[in-house]
Amino acid sequence: MKAYDEPLSNDSTNPTFHEIAACVMEKRRALLKGAVGSALLALFAPWTNAATARGTAAALPGAPQRVSNTSTLLAPFGPSIPTHSEDRVTVMPGFKIRAILPWGDPLTHPNAHFKPDGSNTAAEQAQQIGDNHDGMHLFPFPGKSDEGLLALNHEYTNLEYLYPADFLPQATLSEEKANKAIAAHGVSIIHLRRGPNGWDKVPESRYHRRITGATPCALTGPAAGHPLLQTQDDPSGRLVLGTLNNCAHGVTPWGTYLTCEENFNGYFGNGNPNDPMHKRYGIANGFGYRWHEAIPRFDVARTPNEPNRFGWVVEIDPFDPESTPKKRTALGRFKHENAAVTLAKDGRVVVYMGDDERFEYLYKFVSRKPFDPTNPEANRDLLDDGDLFVAEFTSNDTGNGRLLGRWHLLSRANPKIASDPRFPTDAEVLIFTRAAADVAGATKMDRPEWIAIHPTSGEVFVTLTNNSKRQADAVDAANPRAPNFWGQIVRWQEAGNDAAATEFAWDFFVIAGNPEVYPETDPRAGSINVTRENMFNSPDGLAFDRMGRLWIQTDGNYSNRGEFAGQGNNQMLVADPNTGEIRRFLVGPSGCEITGITFSPDGRTMFINIQHPGEAEGHPRAPGFPAEMLDTVLNQQPTLFSDWPHSQFPEITGGRPRSATLVIEREDGAPIFGAA
Repeated sequence: MKAYDEPLSNDSTNPTFHEIAACVMEKRRALLKGAVGSALLALFAPWTNAATARGTAAALPGAPQRVSNTSTLLAPFGPSIPTHSEDRVTVMPGFKIRAILPWGDPLTHPNAHFKPDGSNTAAEQAQQIGDNHDGMHLFPFPGKSDEGLLALNHEYTNLEYLYPADFLPQATLSEEKANKAIAAHGVSIIHLRRGPNGWDKVPESRYHRRITGATPCALTGPAAGHPLLQTQDDPSGRLVLGTLNNCAHGVTPWGTYLTCEENFNGYFGNGNPNDPMHKRYGIANGFGYRWHEAIPRFDVARTPNEPNRFGWVVEIDPFDPESTPKKRTALGRFKHENAAVTLAKDGRVVVYMGDDERFEYLYKFVSRKPFDPTNPEANRDLLDDGDLFVAEFTSNDTGNGRLLGRWHLLSRANPKIASDPRFPTDAEVLIFTRAAADVAGATKMDRPEWIAIHPTSGEVFVTLTNNSKRQADAVDAANPRAPNFWGQIVRWQEAGNDAAATEFAWDFFVIAGNPEVYPETDPRAGSINVTRENMFNSPDGLAFDRMGRLWIQTDGNYSNRGEFAGQGNNQMLVADPNTGEIRRFLVGPSGCEITGITFSPDGRTMFINIQHPGEAEGHPRAPGFPAEMLDTVLNQQPTLFSDWPHSQFPEITGGRPRSATLVIEREDGAPIFGAA
């Protein structure tokens, strides 16, 4: 996702993650004064070959220590490749890459071709692949490894590339311009096939589909129909137009796609500064899209309930082009990053979710009924009925080198919530999930992003990408930087290895930093498994392959200077969760984010996304960008610092940078992550 410098919206008194860690640090110091101190060093290390810690960044129970550089899991891969700041993708030797499915390519109509001058109409954009690719999943056809449907998210759009150079200034934004931007959002369902020349979309397939910010979606579950979801155009409160800011995703055991609405607040204008829930969700004057000038439903003063209809997890059946996407209100309303799905021991469906904003929370949904693999139809509405929980990370030792965490129920069955007059029913809990989580006592985290579940152990990993708002008086063992420029990855194991448990044990997998700038003894160098050869900042995308390797993607600062000197463009790394070793696998082009990951069933192909190549820091859509510079910057389209993918793959039309999907395969054709 792209971070926006929004005002902080969580003013609850709940403890922050760094406060929990500071308490642990004090316990740690006391323990180390005793004779058992040296033994505790080994006990608290997550890897059995632990030795000397790096500064205070590793002085927390579970913080990474010495790691093995002889990982058998990483044996198929070479050493880390170097960083760079060039307008191209580089990858480890032995692998080949190819870009497909760029923004603007025809999808549902063969003649809706991309126009490099930005003159495509709204109707054409609605028939083209959307912009700023993010989470995705390949759904194979039964028994096939070379054909399937790719469900692909489109998080947002860059106005300076979407429109012709003369679209600003103007007194108001036209409805046509607004509709074009709306059409660039949402999801693409793309029928792919691997042929003699590699993977590409099947021409004019009946499965091709665009779901945009104007596609009718059903609101389902406990909050559907509630007065807070009703509008003049939809008095039922059960049918909303569109899905927006589709960040990452999830996949259900019954074969549907979950797309997650993240920074939905940025599309609405004229929010009420005196409404506490508007403040809690950041609903004010948007990110510069200006849709409220042309389309009444985005003007909060005219349609006050419309923002409540966004911020949900949306379920889509990729194999049914006529199906209606369903916004599952039982999963809560917040800025969803992704939805990692697994099964509890008794077969109930568990969905882990993060709220991607500074000082927000981690959530878990547990379905009421179990998944039935023999009855697909019985599973269709499992996500409409269940319990929603929020995480508290405590400083209490569990006795196994990790710390205790708890899941707090978010419903009126929780006495804390039942006593709050803002939540007369559970529907209000789900519509205003953030406020309910405040009451429940959740731990404030540093921008929870992607969550990934180990395929065999069930261990859960989450990226905490950064927190630029941390002040010097908040420095502590877990977050020893002010501000936290680089981020970290936290992991936990549920009690009894049951995803439905209400307690868990947690520690760190990695604390990112910069050992190029800071000495080993400085916590800003990161944990001991961060080296000059693999350093990175702002972990974001996260996924396991079926062999249990952890893939880490970044969306951070690519200036290659100051705190980020030597780190170059955003990148993707591969890690061994058992030994802690991390290697840099791929580096992206100028101004991009690396995101999205899925594999072909035979393991021969990995798909990832290159999002927003050419996006400059200090982007004009971000709040706080100087108004007097807006028109100038948005009209300087010919002065681009990226023309990717055209710069590397000339067969793709250039003229402006375009998000695209990258196909990665071994040069020898062997599977990437093990035998087929």
